[in-house]
Amino acid sequence: MKKILVTGALGQIGTELVLKLRDIYGQDQVISTDIRKDTTHMLVQSGPFETLDVTVAQDVFDIVKRHQVDTIIHLAALLSASAEKKPLLAWHLNMEGLLNTLEAAREQKCQFFTPSSIGAFGPTTPSDQTPQDTIQRPITMYGINKVAGELLCDYYFLKYGVDTRGVRFPGLISYQAPPGGGTTDYAVEIYHEAIRQGKYTSPIAAGTYMDMMYMPDALDAIVTLMEAEASKLTHRNAYNITAMSFEPEQISAAIRQHIPSFTLDYDVDPMKQEIADSWPNCIDPSCARDDWGFAAKYDLAAMTEDMLTKLRNNPALI
Repeated sequence: MKKILVTGALGQIGTELVLKLRDIYGQDQVISTDIRKDTTHMLVQSGPFETLDVTVAQDVFDIVKRHQVDTIIHLAALLSASAEKKPLLAWHLNMEGLLNTLEAAREQKCQFFTPSSIGAFGPTTPSDQTPQDTIQRPITMYGINKVAGELLCDYYFLKYGVDTRGVRFPGLISYQAPPGGGTTDYAVEIYHEAIRQGKYTSPIAAGTYMDMMYMPDALDAIVTLMEAEASKLTHRNAYNITAMSFEPEQISAAIRQHIPSFTLDYDVDPMKQEIADSWPNCIDPSCARDDWGFAAKYDLAAMTEDMLTKLRNNPALI
């Protein structure tokens, strides 16, 4: 990667990824874009930023060409819970945005990354140690978008030779950026509320296991995959990756190791619970380990300690 364009840069992943990429490749080598512009945001202040609506194909192409981009990291998307509330908008943004950025990558011969998700699985998928290749029949618009996106990226690789790459992210947990409308957002919110109020009301029912990952591991996975030797990649656009699988009572217990008085209650959100129930309990990341050396550093205990420490040291984030 030499000159990198990141779409959806002001979102949960992009906020931290752009800073990491600028540390590695240089501030001027990473162009961050988003449909909104916040002049006070660290990304806008720390390097090149452009306002971009990824559903406008000509605008995408113009930015890629003008900046002589050779790598596109496409993150702009409407996430699972938000997508269920606005399914037509989700299809328009998620699919048109992906198609437009893939076309720009094809025309300008760019390397290309976009994330898929555990949301690409459905209730008929094996729930435990979900294989890399298995049945995918999601019941959400977000999941449908992700399955279609995996296939579209495969098509652009096979048909046009675009160097497309991707992972199926689990729920991502970060202290720096707020959650963006996903079903796994509770696993971010719970830490903030633990410090703010000493209690949390979960919209996800006890006993509901979902795969999760701490953001530093997710960022490392993107960089490692994009730097991997192309000939080693047997599953280009949908590598299963995960770091841990837990249910609300387990994350609550981990927090009580640091805040003994913390309490957890429940007010289950039927829509989020239906989505969570349709996803696997835990997926098998062995293909990513074998092909490009994926390895997560954080488990639940280490992540909890780091999250609480970082949030306490940065009151403005709470």
